[in-house]
Order: sequence, then structure tokens, then C-alpha cells
Amino acid sequence: MKFRHLSQTKIGALSVLTLLSACTVGPDYQPPAASPSQHYDQQAEQRLGHGGDTPGKQRIDLGKKVNGNWWSAFRSPKLDQLVRRAIDGNLELVAADATIRQAASSVAAAEGALYPQVDFAAAAGRQRTHNAKEPSVSNFYAIGPRVGFDLDVFGGNKRLVEQQQAFTDLQKHRYEAAYLTLTGDVASQALLLASANAQIQAVEKLLANDTKNLDLVRRAHASGSTTQIDVSLAETQLAQDRTLLPPLAQQRDAARHALSILTGKGPGDWIAPDFDLTEFALPSNVPVSLPSEMAHDRPDILQAEAQLHMASAAVGVATANLYPRVTLSASLAQAASGNGGAALWGFAAGIAGPIFNGGTLQAERQAAVDGYKATLAGYQQTVISSFGQVADTLQAINHDAEQLRAQEDALQAADSSFRLNQQAYAQGQNSILQVLEAERAYEQALLGHIRVKTAQYLDTVQLFVALGGNSVGVFEQRVASREDHKPSYQ
Repeated sequence: MKFRHLSQTKIGALSVLTLLSACTVGPDYQPPAASPSQHYDQQAEQRLGHGGDTPGKQRIDLGKKVNGNWWSAFRSPKLDQLVRRAIDGNLELVAADATIRQAASSVAAAEGALYPQVDFAAAAGRQRTHNAKEPSVSNFYAIGPRVGFDLDVFGGNKRLVEQQQAFTDLQKHRYEAAYLTLTGDVASQALLLASANAQIQAVEKLLANDTKNLDLVRRAHASGSTTQIDVSLAETQLAQDRTLLPPLAQQRDAARHALSILTGKGPGDWIAPDFDLTEFALPSNVPVSLPSEMAHDRPDILQAEAQLHMASAAVGVATANLYPRVTLSASLAQAASGNGGAALWGFAAGIAGPIFNGGTLQAERQAAVDGYKATLAGYQQTVISSFGQVADTLQAINHDAEQLRAQEDALQAADSSFRLNQQAYAQGQNSILQVLEAERAYEQALLGHIRVKTAQYLDTVQLFVALGGNSVGVFEQRVASREDHKPSYQ
């Protein structure tokens, strides 16, 4: 009867401990609700949703997501190769990869606290006994395992694991953000390099015209039909136009250097290939995901959500600290002192909880709650800011098309005016000043046309980047690729 009562007591105690172990205090994390927004900028969406067949006019497909490598939309095999080289060699991605693995190890370390901790201890020494009838000196030793287990009754350790897992997610999204920034920078620098080359070619053409004008004026001066003033004006125009080349050469070289660094090489160790604007095709149709889906497409938003998850888990940790901790411990040792020895074992259960701490633990929990609220506001601000970036870029693309058409008209008119003024001067019908003014107008229109076209390409790159560039999940793809290429040993 006594045995049955003792067994029921043990069963009841174990049941209580089991129920307590299932209790995890603090809020269970819930992802924020999706944004109800369905538009970025209705005017830009409406204007870009039509007229995709107009030359230089782009069209967006609202509600569609980017598939595959976004930069392949520019149809440049050379750009594809360069981006792939940068992804493989960029040192920031290497560092981000190592940081993720470091965070994953921290998760494993935190999970270890959920299991019993087994240690091994040994001690040996020599001791003297004074309080005996006859003082004696003897050897002693003790050796054996010890086991300790934190029942984690209120889930503080579980919340710590949850926090570390959220931190690992944060690091993965930082990798995705670095990947997105890298691919956008490579495409932008390649376009800037192509733009610099195009502008250098245009200036060289202008210098050829300047030289032709100068020869024309000198022949006219030799025949006595013009003055030395006209010769000086033509020489001045040639000298001024030559000053346009060094800044463009600097832009070209800076873009090359940037591409070398992005691929993980020094500018002196590897030189990026040259690019020409004709090698790129402007995407006529650009997929644009809905604002309500943006939270799943942009790494920075997912970073903010991972931080929110960490803040939620921190509230759970602070809440668990308000409650007692229950621990179990056991030990088994073979011990001896002097001439005697014995096997010693022990089992103990302990409980410790806060009684008075000056309000420290309550204040820490309130701080965690306020931290969660601040992180939530930061998350919401990140989402709203992302909508603004997409809206700005859509309007930029819309205005780029308008500016390109205007610039093409200006270039055509300036080219016609320049040719007519050259012919009129050759026939003695106008002055060299009129020719130079027409040439200056043509020069500005030609360089302006190249810059507007470049802006159109760059704004398209920025739109892909603002939409997330299909970068979510690239770390898992990198790991899978690494596993596929891992050598196997028989």
C-alpha cells in the first residue's frame, strides 16, 4: 500500500514537471500582416502600363515577379559573365557567408542548453588530519561523472534558441541584400563604362569637326576671305572641346576600377572588359510585383522582420526571468581517502527564483516590450520606404522616356542646323560665329542624348533592385551548389 502511494506520488510529480516543461512564457511570434496597398504610384503605373510598343518607351507588367537573373533582361552575354564572376569572387559575399555559418553555430550552441549537461571530474591530493587522536597524513582521490539538467520550465532557453535562429535568418537576408547590391552595382558600373566610351566617341567626332572647321577657316584666311579673328575663334573652339576628354576618361577608368574591386580583384590585377551601349537592349517589359507582395521580395524588409522576431523572443526571455528555474543534478563518483574507498552517488533537485531585485527584472521586461514596439515601427517604416523607392523609380522611367524623345528631336534639329551653317559658311553666307554656335548646340544635344539614354538604363537597373531582384533564397542556392560540387571520396 505504501509502495503504491509512493509510485502515485512520483507519477504525479513527473506529470507536473512535464506540464511545466511545456509552458513557454512570452509572446509567440506572428509575422506582420501584409500591406493592403495595391499601388506604388497610380499615375506612373497607368502611363507605363500602356505604350510598350513605342520606341524608347517601356512597359510594366504590374502583378508579375522577376524570374531568374534580372540582369539577363539587358541581353548582354558580356554582362552575364561579369556578374557571375563578381558573385563568385566578391569578398563581401565571402564574409557574409562566413557570418551566416557563425550564426548557425550559435544556434547549435544555444540548443545545447535544452539537453542534459554531462561533465567528468577527477581530483586527487594529499591531506593531513589534525582533530583526530593521532594526526595523520593520507592520500585521497575522487573520480566520476556529473549530470545537470535545467528543466527550462518557463521556456527561457527555448526563447534564446528562437532568438538565435532569428539572428541566423537576419544574417541570411543580409547576404541576400549584399548579393542584390553587388549585382546592381556591377550592372550600373558596366553601363557607366559604356556611357563614358560612347561620350568619348562623340567628343572625338566633335574634335574631328573642330579640326575640319579650323582647316576651312585657315583656307579662307589664306585666300583673304576671312580674318585672323575667325581663325582664333576656331582654334579656341578646338582647344575648349579637347578639355571634355579627360573627365570622361576618368569616368571610364573609375568604372573599370570599380568593376575590378566588385569581382574581388585589385585594378592592377584584373581589368574589366570594355562595354558599348549598343551591346545592351533596353527591357521593353518589366515585371513589377504588387506592394502587398513586397515583404517577401526585398531582403531589407526580411531583415527588418528577422529583427522583429528577435525582439519578440527577447520579450519571452525577459518574461521567463521573472519565474523560478528548476534544475536536476546527479553524480556518481568513486572516492577514497586513506585506506578506505567507496562509491558515492547523489541526486538533487533545486529551484531558484527572484523575490526582490529592486524592480530590475520587471524593468528589463518592459524594456524588451518597448524594444519590440520600436522594432515594429522600424519594420513598418522599411516597408513604406520601399514603396517610395519603387514609386520614384517608376516615375523616373516614365520621365526618361519623355526626355529621350525630346532629346532625339533636339539632336536631329541641331545636326541639321550644324550642317546648314557649315555649308553657308563655305559659301560665304554667314560668319564663323554662327557655325561655332551651331556646333556647340549639336555637341550639347549629342552628349545629352547619350546621358539620357544612360539614365534610362540605370533607372531600369534601379527598378529591378528596388523590387528585390529575385535575390531572396540565393544563399540556399549557393549552399546547394556548393554541395553539388563537393568532391566525393570512395
